[in-house]
Amino acid sequence: MVRIQKIIADAGISSRRAAERLLLQGRIMVNGQIINELGTKVDPSQDHIRVDGKLIPQSQPKVYMILHKPQGCVSTMHDPEGRKTIKDFFRTSSLRIYPVGRLDFNTEGLIVLTNDGDFAAQLLHPRYHIPKTYVAKVSGVLSDQNIAQLQKGVMLDDGMTAPCRINKIKKLPTSSWLEITLFEGRKRQIRRMMESVGCSVIRLKRIGFGSLRLGTLPPGQTRPLEPEELAQIRTVLTRSSKRSRPGTH
Repeated sequence: MVRIQKIIADAGISSRRAAERLLLQGRIMVNGQIINELGTKVDPSQDHIRVDGKLIPQSQPKVYMILHKPQGCVSTMHDPEGRKTIKDFFRTSSLRIYPVGRLDFNTEGLIVLTNDGDFAAQLLHPRYHIPKTYVAKVSGVLSDQNIAQLQKGVMLDDGMTAPCRINKIKKLPTSSWLEITLFEGRKRQIRRMMESVGCSVIRLKRIGFGSLRLGTLPPGQTRPLEPEELAQIRTVLTRSSKRSRPGTH
């Protein structure tokens, strides 16, 4: 018996967290009965599971890809406001995949796409501290003291930020190019961090997610992860998991 959230995530319909919302909204049926309890377990080989009336397909092979999300689109599969979504960049694909995390509408860069719910959950879970690396063009005067303050942590409206890494790439008369590595994920975090020291973000691009790198992949294009890339990031997740267990060092 398997938790129904896992089956839905493994089928590529949604993430586990989104599947929980579907359950609570009464949109999932098992053998003709509406199920809305989060702990429900089912037998995927015998039970008929429907989401919004549609029978979910048998589990498909695991898929791991990256997308270079361009500016001017939302990093979801659907948008109620009718804006362009990342799904527009692989409409011809029959694969049911979904993004791991999000980037702001005006932020571009690397997004991981998968139908592996466990893998996605690990990448996003705070216990693993998966680094995310960005290149940012920032307007205003950013002093060394400001950078030290940002690296140590600044107070935002949702609490103190975790320590991060910031390297100056290029300094211009009225702006700077920075490489920023975060170890947590909050909504519009880099933009809000810069605002806290009197600066603003002109351009923001994510170039790294853990050991994965965007490289020269053009905006709007996808590519599958190479076997060695997948093995490397799984190794990072395994090591991080061991370090986070009680009694380990």
